[in-house]
Amino acid sequence: MLNPVQNLKPTKNSIYLDFIEKNASIGTWEFDLRSTSLYWSSETKKIHEVPQNFEPDVKTALSFYKQGDSLNKIDKAFTDCIEKFEDYDIEVQIITSTGKEKWVRAIGKPLIENNECVKIIGLFQDIDEKTKNAKALADKEDQLRKTFENALIGMATIDLRGNWISVNKSLCETFGYTKKEFLKLTFMDITHPKDVSMARQAVFDMINGKINHFKTEISYMHKNGRTIWASLSATIIKDKSGVPLHFVAQTNDLTQIKESTNRIVKLLDTTENQNKRLLNFAHIVSHNLRSHYSNLDMLLDITKMDMPETTNNEIFPLMEQAVSHLGETVENLNEVASINIKKDLKKEPINLLESFDKISASIAALIIESKTKLCVDINKDIYVEAIPAYLDSILLNFLTNAIKYKKLNETPKIELHASIKNDYIVLKIQDHGLGIDLEKYGDKLFGMYKTFHKHEDSRGIGLFITKNQVEAIGGEIEVESEVNVGTTFNIYLKNYEKN
Repeated sequence: MLNPVQNLKPTKNSIYLDFIEKNASIGTWEFDLRSTSLYWSSETKKIHEVPQNFEPDVKTALSFYKQGDSLNKIDKAFTDCIEKFEDYDIEVQIITSTGKEKWVRAIGKPLIENNECVKIIGLFQDIDEKTKNAKALADKEDQLRKTFENALIGMATIDLRGNWISVNKSLCETFGYTKKEFLKLTFMDITHPKDVSMARQAVFDMINGKINHFKTEISYMHKNGRTIWASLSATIIKDKSGVPLHFVAQTNDLTQIKESTNRIVKLLDTTENQNKRLLNFAHIVSHNLRSHYSNLDMLLDITKMDMPETTNNEIFPLMEQAVSHLGETVENLNEVASINIKKDLKKEPINLLESFDKISASIAALIIESKTKLCVDINKDIYVEAIPAYLDSILLNFLTNAIKYKKLNETPKIELHASIKNDYIVLKIQDHGLGIDLEKYGDKLFGMYKTFHKHEDSRGIGLFITKNQVEAIGGEIEVESEVNVGTTFNIYLKNYEKN
């Protein structure tokens, strides 16, 4: 470490340096080893934020340097300048008299006489803003580099001839190449032959200024020869004059999605074909069963007419009952098959209130006999998109069920309310009847031949058919129910808005 010295008054050299610093905004300094005196110019004092009458010495000068790397660096440079006659030009940090950390550039040059350093002259420049900006830029570049390298999607820069400039880890993993192998290839080398023409045209269009970026799904070739499906986004980078420099590309591997989608499409096609076969089978079976049922029913009628004595026993009524049940089953199967076969029937706008009025009129006798109270809140301007026969069946089934499953010795009360929710009309039908234990029967509510109350007319087919009809016209059903409180059905029907 250098020893403290006394202040040195300006010499001719220092006057000359003063002239330079005033015009170049760079501070000067000089150290005379013979008199051990140190001189700072006005600009140098300004950089250290000390008053102009400040008189520096080596000890105080060194005390301004930030402890650690900066102090060690200037001490070594200054010592080598004296002992080894070496110039120095370094960037270090100082802490000014006001406590501000500042980056400076310190330059020193030895003056030699008789193989001895007699004086050091130097420059002192405030580079704080420039250095901090450079470091901030370096940090951003480092962050960008790390983002590029560690991105989950493939990223690359490509020159105008299609050669790779840089590729990230994800792109290498996608294609199975090392970086070294990748950089020996071109963009076209990994592009699937069927997409080469499209890719080449996009490159030409971007270079010629027709487009600035390009986005598409594209096929590539993996190192092992298999096809890779990917989404490609490419942008051309230009200089300030608009001259193309290179391309930046992002590639997202869609292979798993594509393969999964293809499997799903195949599965859907298979399912659709199977469903068609099942519908045809159901139609054939219901038709054939109906023929057999008709034959059995006709034979029983002939027996009763031609051989009445053979019907006078315990067995014949049971046969009649069995054949009757067979007939009901055939009708139910035929109705279910008919719903699925007729899903493509054309829907039309139907006034919901008018449709309800028609159905309630058709069961007026049942309503009067049961003394059912109807509370209807359906706007006369509400229209739904539906198949008329299906909508009639849906309303009829819900209304008759609400009456059928009323509480014993109580007058039925049914509330109907229609509201608009997004693209649907929600028809709420609420009764105050027996209710259903949803915890026990919830997953079976719309099943075929499922009954939840003892009633002579219960067949367990109504809700099954109704749900199929609602879904066939693009709707759905929600249900809330509590035993001995009642049941609420929310029926979602497609809203029709008149222009």
